[in-house]
Amino acid sequence: MADSWSPPDGVDKGSEVFTVSLGMFKDTGYRCPAADAMKARGCRPRARPESTRETLEHFAFGPFMKASHASVHDGLQQWTAHAHEHYGAAFPEDPASPMTEVPAWSYRYQLPEPDQRGAREYRITVWGRCLRSPDGTRRELRLPVNRIKDAEPHRGHVAAAALATAEGIPGPLPERVRIVEFALLDGRTRTLFEGTRAEAVERYRKGGGPEALSAVLDGREFRPGSSCTGCAYLAVCPALRRAPGLLGVTGEGRPRRTWSVTNGRSYRACPARDHMRRLHLPAAQAVERSPSAERGRAVHAYLAERHGLHRPCTVDVPAQWVPDGFELPEEEQRLGALLLRRHAAVCPLRCVRDRSAVRVEPRVVRHDPFSDVLVIAEPDLLYRDGDSWVWRETKTSATGWGRPEGLLERYPQLALAALLLSRGDLGGSPTRARIELEVLRPAGADLEIVDPRAPEIRAAAEETVRGLVADWHRDDHYAPTPGAACTRCEVARWCSARANEKEAA
Repeated sequence: MADSWSPPDGVDKGSEVFTVSLGMFKDTGYRCPAADAMKARGCRPRARPESTRETLEHFAFGPFMKASHASVHDGLQQWTAHAHEHYGAAFPEDPASPMTEVPAWSYRYQLPEPDQRGAREYRITVWGRCLRSPDGTRRELRLPVNRIKDAEPHRGHVAAAALATAEGIPGPLPERVRIVEFALLDGRTRTLFEGTRAEAVERYRKGGGPEALSAVLDGREFRPGSSCTGCAYLAVCPALRRAPGLLGVTGEGRPRRTWSVTNGRSYRACPARDHMRRLHLPAAQAVERSPSAERGRAVHAYLAERHGLHRPCTVDVPAQWVPDGFELPEEEQRLGALLLRRHAAVCPLRCVRDRSAVRVEPRVVRHDPFSDVLVIAEPDLLYRDGDSWVWRETKTSATGWGRPEGLLERYPQLALAALLLSRGDLGGSPTRARIELEVLRPAGADLEIVDPRAPEIRAAAEETVRGLVADWHRDDHYAPTPGAACTRCEVARWCSARANEKEAA
């Protein structure tokens, strides 16, 4: 049967050797399936503009894995030192059973002739710390993560890791194989597989390996997002929409980057904080998941689930309303339930009849080629009023009524929304296009309407967004600005310049 998969226009089919990296088996929702498939198949874009490299290392595991070729930010240095300390504690040297680090393994399977995909050879490459015993009878693959999650590991990822570790080259094939996940934050470990070489091969065959491999190689979904920054196929991506001049800055000779309003606010507070957040360095849970912050996220999750089922919200909020994954003190549970009842009066689904007219927390991605920045936004809700799109943002507050002045400055996501809607980047008619800011308070719901077509709104939106972007866009070093905000910074632990509580006061 002929291969029905094909790359988009502007991309040539590539090699007869298909190479899948271990990370491709671990679909986190942020990878692009189509890009992974093209890369694995060796597809080549016919034209690829020159790109500028970042000055600093942007891969958090790079220095730990000794794979960094760029300068390292202070925060990443602190994190890497911490990671090495916990790695040494988790895997102390055992003279009775020594293991030595070796080059990464690569599994290879050759065919006598091309198959239906046009492949003569399949490869699975390993990433992680690879070790073997002196006599080669034992192999161990250690996979670094920030934290070990409660969720079960990806079946296909474990199956592929077992096969590549058991059957990969170079080196003599082992008798036994062990694959272990280890957390750099606290040194915890979790064994994903342990057994003989034959059992590892069987784990691949019956543990979802072939299905996972097919899912990678036959991926068709283009999923614009953070992975676009290093994508060789960006210029020909049929799903990525362009928005020239959206950010109001130019970027000739600058590295391609991503930007969101959250990044903008974080950078404004402290450039080092934004950089460390982008590296996904572990955040302090006491700050990241404070009771009020968790209540806000829980309310959003409840509304997202309800709206996703196309159910208008009512004042009948279940006593056990808190979604799975959230833990709230009793006081915050009561406040959250009250805020949800206040939402019922302004729930937009009361007036929407068409399911296709509702987008719950959609990922809106636009490429501004003038700045070479991928702009990422996730409105709480997009819905249609007639032929026009309405952008709804929902906030929660434990206090009384707020002031309507300066909304775009206080909530910069409204400024970005105003630019996108005023330019027509979301499509639809501009007639009823608008932004709605819903603030849920104990006394009721405050609904503010922002008209993106109003000249004063457009001017204020441009000024707000440009003010958040300009300094960040030309910054290559992300210096810290220690001060009072350090006590509320979720990644201050990794910053050697952080102010302590006495200094912050």
